[in-house]
Amino acid sequence: MKTQATRDRSGKRPHASPGEGTSEAVASGKTAKSPQAAPKPQSRKTTPADDAPRHRREHVKQDKVVRDTFTMPRDDYEQLTILKQRCLDAGVSVKKSELIRAGLLLLASEPTKRLLAAVKAVEPVKTGRPPKSK
Repeated sequence: MKTQATRDRSGKRPHASPGEGTSEAVASGKTAKSPQAAPKPQSRKTTPADDAPRHRREHVKQDKVVRDTFTMPRDDYEQLTILKQRCLDAGVSVKKSELIRAGLLLLASEPTKRLLAAVKAVEPVKTGRPPKSK
């Protein structure tokens, strides 16, 4: 009697040597080159417990993010640190990028007049990377 091939953890069957099992295949009228289709696994019957909501987050497709760099004065950068600390004191952990995005939301909700006033209040900064210190 022929032993049944077992699958390893990867789901692949081990390779058989070329002479293994050829006499049985010829005797039964099958050639060694025609592989038999593996039986499909039977689908599991659902029970009422399976229909219950699972404690897994639903996959939500997120927007693609853009990585960018910008230059800002040291005082503005320190202001981000102060705002992060205020959020931590209130029990909310926040990243610098989230603070900047929150500021964008606030500016977007303002009327054009107030937006322009805020833009005029910001001092222009020379763009580019600062020179390397020696």
